[in-house]
Amino acid sequence: MNIAYLFISDIHLGLQSKAVENQKERLLVKFFKFAESSCKELYIVGDLFDYWFEYKRVYQKGFFRTLTAMQDLAEKGIKIHYLIGNHDFMHRDFFKDEIGAVMYESPVSVVLDGKRFFIGHGDGMVKNDLGYKILKKVLRNKPVQKVYSWLHPDIGVAIASSTSKTSRDYTTKKDYGEEDGLFNAAKTKIEEGYDYVLLGHLHRRCFLNYKSGVYINLGSWLDSPCYGIFQNNKFEIVDWN
Repeated sequence: MNIAYLFISDIHLGLQSKAVENQKERLLVKFFKFAESSCKELYIVGDLFDYWFEYKRVYQKGFFRTLTAMQDLAEKGIKIHYLIGNHDFMHRDFFKDEIGAVMYESPVSVVLDGKRFFIGHGDGMVKNDLGYKILKKVLRNKPVQKVYSWLHPDIGVAIASSTSKTSRDYTTKKDYGEEDGLFNAAKTKIEEGYDYVLLGHLHRRCFLNYKSGVYINLGSWLDSPCYGIFQNNKFEIVDWN
């Protein structure tokens, strides 16, 4: 029986040139194939796509191999947990009904092999990020999303792509101070009794001990594809190349 848990974050499919995206998707599909025989649960910790806006009867073009590889993974009995990030924010029921993933709009608290994990994308957790917190409330607002869905998909996806770029530029240029704000947020969770606080969002790979717990940030596939693995009561970040 597979006993490992795997974690990936911030792949941002659709961000780069077509040639780069093809290579990135090939790596990702190979990773999903690896996961079939290597884990019992997979956590996608946000921003699998650089933008995702799903209509009631339409989902956006592209990355068919990724979607089918995820479906194959679920059909093999691997449980897929998908935490929605700040870029792939508009989901309906496609991933749940067609692929079999469990979807989350907020961070989750889970116990894995006796250890308490707090897992979230990390957006909105930095104290001095009021502007994004307001934007998040608007983008995640269900009535707003419903009205937006009345737009023709070609228009809606184009706007979603532009909004994604704006969000990425904001995150990149925002001065969060010298300290890692997510590490400060993680400290609070560790003091609440969590053994591991696992986040993404900032695209900075970290593995920092604090008191009796650990703060982990998986970084980004944009710079260095990698995954996290928790097995035999040990967590590691492994390069995927």
